[in-house]
Amino acid sequence: MAIDGEDHHPHAARRLRESFGAELPNLRLVLDPELAEGEFAIATRDGTLEVRGGPFSGVIYGVEEIIQRSSGRLDLAAWTSAVTGKPGLAYRTFWTWDHSTNWELSQIGQQEIGVFNPFQKPPGGFLADYKRLVDFCAINRIGGITVYGFLRDSHGGIEAAKELCRYGNERGVRIIPGIAIGAYGGVYWEGKHKYNLATWLKANPQHAAKMEKDVGFQIADLAFPLNFPHSDYTVSACPSAPEVIAWMEEAVAWLAETFEIGGINIESGDYGVCGCERCVARRANDAEAARRKDDHGDSWSHTDMAENFPRLYRAAKAKRPDLWIYCEMQWDNLLDPVATQAQHRLPKGAIYQHTANRSFWKRLRTELATDYVQSLPTQPNVLRCQFACQWNGDERTERYAFNAKTFADMSVRGHELGMEGLTVWGEPSDYYATVELSYLAFSRFGWDPTLSWDDFVARELAPRLGGQQQAERFIAIAEEVDANQTLPVARLTELQGEALRIMALLDGEPARRWLTLGEQISRRRYMGR
Repeated sequence: MAIDGEDHHPHAARRLRESFGAELPNLRLVLDPELAEGEFAIATRDGTLEVRGGPFSGVIYGVEEIIQRSSGRLDLAAWTSAVTGKPGLAYRTFWTWDHSTNWELSQIGQQEIGVFNPFQKPPGGFLADYKRLVDFCAINRIGGITVYGFLRDSHGGIEAAKELCRYGNERGVRIIPGIAIGAYGGVYWEGKHKYNLATWLKANPQHAAKMEKDVGFQIADLAFPLNFPHSDYTVSACPSAPEVIAWMEEAVAWLAETFEIGGINIESGDYGVCGCERCVARRANDAEAARRKDDHGDSWSHTDMAENFPRLYRAAKAKRPDLWIYCEMQWDNLLDPVATQAQHRLPKGAIYQHTANRSFWKRLRTELATDYVQSLPTQPNVLRCQFACQWNGDERTERYAFNAKTFADMSVRGHELGMEGLTVWGEPSDYYATVELSYLAFSRFGWDPTLSWDDFVARELAPRLGGQQQAERFIAIAEEVDANQTLPVARLTELQGEALRIMALLDGEPARRWLTLGEQISRRRYMGR
C-alpha cells in the first residue's frame, strides 16, 4: 500500500509499516507550516487517515501517536474523531558527552564521568551509541540531543558527524553540537583540523588565554573533587582578542554550513577565565567581582558571553535560520543575575539555558516567580538539570537512579514559572529500567506538563512493570536503594529477593526491567552495603 507523502516522510512511513505490516488503510502524511514544531493533527478525510504535522517532527510525532493508540492493528473506524497534540515545553533536549554516552552496551570503552576524556570505544561506537539514542528520542518526542565531542577524528570526524545528522533529521531529532567560545576544543573537539582550538593555538600562541587560576572547578553538590588533567583539551584562547572571535565566527559558520545540524549549544567555557588586561577590564562590574568571593571564583564570564555570543548567533543563523541556538547561562545564578546589563545585549530568539544543581533547584522551585522570568532580558528561557546524573550526589552515580520524579517536577514547575524547556542528561542506556522510566517521565511531562504523577504511573509505568501494584513496589524499592548510600546486607538481600520473585512471574520486557533492578541491588549486596 502506497503512503501519500512517503517520499518526504520516509521514517514516519517506515514506522507505520513496521508496526502494521501490509494491512494499512489509505494514509496521507502532510507537513503543515502553520502548526508549531512537533504539533500534529490526525483526522479521517474521504476514507484516508491524514496526519498533518508541524515542521521537523510533527508528522513523526503524529504517527507515533497512531502506533501507541492502535495496539498492532490500524482501524480507520477508531479515528473518526480528530486527535491533536502539541508540546507543552517547546524545547526538550538531552545533554551528552560523546565519551560517556553508552547506548550500545556490547562494545568496549564505556566511561561514566569526565569532560576532558579521550574517546576509548572502537571508531564505529560513536554512531552505534547515538543512533540508538536518536531512535529513543524519535519514539518518545524528545526534540534534540546536545553532543559535546560532535567532531572528533577518533570516531569518524566529518563523515560520522554528517551521518548522525542525516539519521537524526530523518527521525525528527535535532542534533545540536556543543561548543565553547575559545575553550572546549573549539568547533572541532579533537583532531588536526583548522577549527580545532589546540591546533589553531599552536599556530597562533599569542592568542592563548592568560588563565587567572588553574583549570577546573568544584560543584558544591558533588561529594568528591573533580580532576582536570592538563592536555590539549584544556587549552583556552583569549576571548578579548579580535582574532579569536573572528576565527570562532568563521568556524561556527562552517559548522552550520557543512552539517545539517539542528542547533548549537554555546557556552563561554566553565573551567576558568582569561586574566589579561582587556578581559579584566571588561569584567569590571560588581556582579562578576562578587563571584570571585564565592566557591565558583571566575569559572566563567557573562560579560565575555555577551560580547561574543551575538556574533556567533548571527553567523549560525545566517546559514540555517531554523537552528535552536542555546546560550548557556551557567550554574545556579538565575535568582542572582550576573552582569545583568551585559545580558541586555544578548539577542532575542536564542534559547537561554539556566543550569541548576540540586540545592539550587530547591530554591528555584519556591523562590522563582513567573513575572521575574517574563522580565528577564533573555528570552526564551529553559532549565537544565545538572543533577540526577553523575555531577551531583555522593560517591555513587545518580546516572542509574530512579530520577523520574525529578524530571516530572522540573517539567511541571518550570512550565508553571514560564520556562519554555528542559534539558537533562541522556547518556546511560534505557536498558536499565530506572533510567528508562526516568526518561519516560522527561518525555511525558515535557510534552504535557499538566499530567499528574498518578496518571503517569497508571498509564506508563504499570503496563511496563506488570501492573499497578508492581509499579508502586518498583518505585518504593528503587527510592529506598537510592536514598541510602549504605544499607544492611540483610535488607539488600530482602529487596533483591523481592525484585527477582516479581521478575520470575513476568515475561519479556517487564521481566527485563525487574531483572535490571535486581541486578543493581545485587551489586550493592556484593559490595556489602
